[in-house]
Amino acid sequence: MQVQHVMGKKPINALWSVTSYNTVFEALELMAEKNIGAVLVIEDDELIGIFSERDYARKVVLQGRASRDTIIGDVMTSRVITVEIDQKIEECMQIMSDRHIRHLPVNRGGKLVGIISINDIVSAIISEQKEHINTLESYIAGVPYV
Repeated sequence: MQVQHVMGKKPINALWSVTSYNTVFEALELMAEKNIGAVLVIEDDELIGIFSERDYARKVVLQGRASRDTIIGDVMTSRVITVEIDQKIEECMQIMSDRHIRHLPVNRGGKLVGIISINDIVSAIISEQKEHINTLESYIAGVPYV
Protein backbone atom coordinates (compact mmCIF):
# COMPACT_ATOMS: atom_id res chain seq x y z
CA MET A 1 0.00 0.00 0.00
CA GLN A 2 1.23 3.49 -0.84
CA VAL A 3 0.82 6.88 0.81
CA GLN A 4 -1.72 7.90 -1.85
CA HIS A 5 -4.11 5.23 -0.48
CA VAL A 6 -3.86 6.78 2.98
CA MET A 7 -4.26 10.28 1.55
CA GLY A 8 -7.38 9.16 -0.30
CA LYS A 9 -9.12 8.49 3.02
CA LYS A 10 -8.38 11.95 4.43
CA PRO A 11 -10.65 14.94 3.91
CA ILE A 12 -9.87 16.96 0.79
CA ASN A 13 -7.94 20.16 1.55
CA ALA A 14 -7.04 18.94 5.05
CA LEU A 15 -3.75 20.83 4.97
CA TRP A 16 -3.74 23.03 8.05
CA SER A 17 -0.89 25.50 8.38
CA VAL A 18 0.42 28.60 10.10
CA THR A 19 3.28 30.99 9.35
CA SER A 20 6.42 31.44 11.39
CA TYR A 21 4.97 34.77 12.62
CA ASN A 22 1.84 33.26 14.14
CA THR A 23 1.92 32.79 17.88
CA VAL A 24 2.07 29.40 19.50
CA PHE A 25 -1.36 30.14 20.99
CA GLU A 26 -2.82 30.65 17.49
CA ALA A 27 -1.32 27.37 16.33
CA LEU A 28 -2.71 25.57 19.38
CA GLU A 29 -6.17 27.02 18.70
CA LEU A 30 -6.05 25.67 15.14
CA MET A 31 -4.81 22.29 16.32
CA ALA A 32 -7.62 22.07 18.89
CA GLU A 33 -10.27 23.20 16.39
CA LYS A 34 -9.17 20.64 13.77
CA ASN A 35 -8.32 17.92 16.34
CA ILE A 36 -4.80 17.49 14.96
CA GLY A 37 -1.42 17.00 16.62
CA ALA A 38 0.70 19.14 14.31
CA VAL A 39 0.48 22.03 11.86
CA LEU A 40 2.72 22.77 8.93
CA VAL A 41 4.58 26.07 8.82
CA ILE A 42 4.26 27.49 5.33
CA GLU A 43 5.47 30.78 3.89
CA ASP A 44 5.35 31.86 0.24
CA ASP A 45 3.89 28.43 -0.63
CA GLU A 46 6.99 26.75 0.78
CA LEU A 47 7.16 24.31 3.70
CA ILE A 48 9.62 25.79 6.19
CA GLY A 49 8.76 23.81 9.31
CA ILE A 50 6.31 21.86 11.40
CA PHE A 51 4.94 22.57 14.87
CA SER A 52 3.68 19.68 16.96
CA GLU A 53 2.39 18.96 20.43
CA ARG A 54 5.87 17.66 21.20
CA ASP A 55 7.39 21.02 20.18
CA TYR A 56 4.92 22.75 22.46
CA ALA A 57 5.73 20.54 25.44
CA ARG A 58 9.50 20.66 25.05
CA LYS A 59 10.15 24.14 23.63
CA VAL A 60 7.39 26.18 25.23
CA VAL A 61 6.09 24.63 28.45
CA LEU A 62 9.35 23.14 29.73
CA GLN A 63 11.25 26.33 28.90
CA GLY A 64 8.73 28.53 30.72
CA ARG A 65 7.64 30.43 27.61
CA ALA A 66 4.20 31.98 27.20
CA SER A 67 2.23 30.62 24.24
CA ARG A 68 0.61 34.01 23.54
CA ASP A 69 4.01 35.73 23.33
CA THR A 70 6.08 33.07 21.56
CA ILE A 71 6.12 32.94 17.77
CA ILE A 72 6.15 29.67 15.88
CA GLY A 73 9.43 30.51 14.13
CA ASP A 74 11.21 30.34 17.50
CA VAL A 75 9.97 26.86 18.43
CA MET A 76 9.07 25.00 15.22
CA THR A 77 11.02 22.06 13.89
CA SER A 78 12.69 23.41 10.78
CA ARG A 79 14.34 20.22 9.52
CA VAL A 80 11.20 18.60 8.16
CA ILE A 81 11.30 15.08 6.80
CA THR A 82 8.89 14.58 3.92
CA VAL A 83 7.75 11.62 1.83
CA GLU A 84 6.46 11.22 -1.71
CA ILE A 85 2.88 10.20 -2.41
CA ASP A 86 4.00 6.98 -4.13
CA GLN A 87 6.11 5.77 -1.19
CA LYS A 88 5.07 2.61 0.59
CA ILE A 89 3.47 3.07 3.98
CA GLU A 90 5.86 0.51 5.46
CA GLU A 91 8.73 2.87 4.51
CA CYS A 92 6.89 5.74 6.19
CA MET A 93 6.40 3.71 9.34
CA GLN A 94 10.12 2.91 9.38
CA ILE A 95 11.02 6.60 8.93
CA MET A 96 8.69 7.59 11.77
CA SER A 97 10.07 4.90 14.04
CA ASP A 98 13.73 5.66 13.26
CA ARG A 99 13.30 9.44 13.60
CA HIS A 100 10.85 9.36 16.53
CA ILE A 101 8.30 11.49 14.69
CA ARG A 102 4.53 11.16 14.30
CA HIS A 103 3.81 13.30 11.23
CA LEU A 104 5.12 13.29 7.67
CA PRO A 105 4.30 15.96 5.10
CA VAL A 106 3.55 14.41 1.71
CA ASN A 107 4.82 15.69 -1.65
CA ARG A 108 3.75 14.91 -5.19
CA GLY A 109 6.46 15.87 -7.64
CA GLY A 110 8.00 18.36 -5.22
CA LYS A 111 4.67 20.01 -4.36
CA LEU A 112 3.20 19.69 -0.86
CA VAL A 113 -0.14 17.87 -1.03
CA GLY A 114 -0.85 16.81 2.54
CA ILE A 115 0.35 15.27 5.75
CA ILE A 116 0.00 11.81 7.26
CA SER A 117 0.25 10.77 10.87
CA ILE A 118 1.28 7.56 12.54
CA ASN A 119 -2.42 7.00 13.28
CA ASP A 120 -3.20 7.18 9.55
CA ILE A 121 -0.56 4.57 8.83
CA VAL A 122 -1.60 2.23 11.64
CA SER A 123 -5.25 2.46 10.53
CA ALA A 124 -4.28 1.67 6.93
CA ILE A 125 -2.20 -1.33 7.96
CA ILE A 126 -4.99 -2.66 10.21
CA SER A 127 -7.49 -2.24 7.37
CA GLU A 128 -5.18 -4.03 4.94
CA GLN A 129 -4.64 -6.89 7.39
CA LYS A 130 -8.39 -7.27 7.96
CA GLU A 131 -8.83 -7.51 4.19
CA HIS A 132 -6.21 -10.26 4.01
CA ILE A 133 -7.80 -12.13 6.91
CA ASN A 134 -11.25 -11.95 5.30
CA THR A 135 -9.84 -13.20 1.99
CA LEU A 136 -8.06 -16.10 3.68
CA GLU A 137 -11.12 -17.01 5.75
CA SER A 138 -13.25 -17.05 2.60
CA TYR A 139 -10.69 -19.15 0.78
CA ILE A 140 -10.50 -21.68 3.62
CA ALA A 141 -14.28 -21.84 3.91
CA GLY A 142 -14.57 -22.28 0.14
CA VAL A 143 -16.74 -19.16 -0.18
CA PRO A 144 -15.76 -16.52 -2.76
CA TYR A 145 -14.75 -13.27 -1.09
CA VAL A 146 -16.54 -10.22 -2.44
